[in-house]
Amino acid sequence: MRVYLPATLSQLAEVERTGSYTLPPGSTAHAVTPALREWYTEGDTEELEYVALLEAAGSSLRALAADPDAPRRRVVLAADVADGIVRPAPEMATSAVRLASAVPLTDVVSIHVDEDDAVSDVAAAVDALAAADAGDDDAQFTVDSADGHDLLWYDVTEIKELLA
Repeated sequence: MRVYLPATLSQLAEVERTGSYTLPPGSTAHAVTPALREWYTEGDTEELEYVALLEAAGSSLRALAADPDAPRRRVVLAADVADGIVRPAPEMATSAVRLASAVPLTDVVSIHVDEDDAVSDVAAAVDALAAADAGDDDAQFTVDSADGHDLLWYDVTEIKELLA
């Protein structure tokens, strides 16, 4: 099963150092779940995977909020994992899943990262998260503005270059 793992560049450095990704407590990964298929009935697999990727990018914003020293670029790792370690968490989001174990770096198939010109919008989105969660429409607009930036695709062999 393809899962999308939200991260920061600091967490990516940890994955590169340890050889595995561990979902932080209280966090979720994202995948094409039955709930997502039901919610987005017209979408094909590629469209559904894109929705899960975007949901993971949103979770990456929350990871950035928890790590004020991390560079303000969203990071999502795409990994192919055994179905048995994935459990849906629909109470969080239609694509949300929990993982029963760490994901080895060898299961990661690609890395998606904001380009440099997204940094200021991502930083503003991180700063606006709390107000958006409290119902502030202007803050929600700022958070949603981060989605206006595409995540660039990188091969897993490019981790060292991403971290340089």
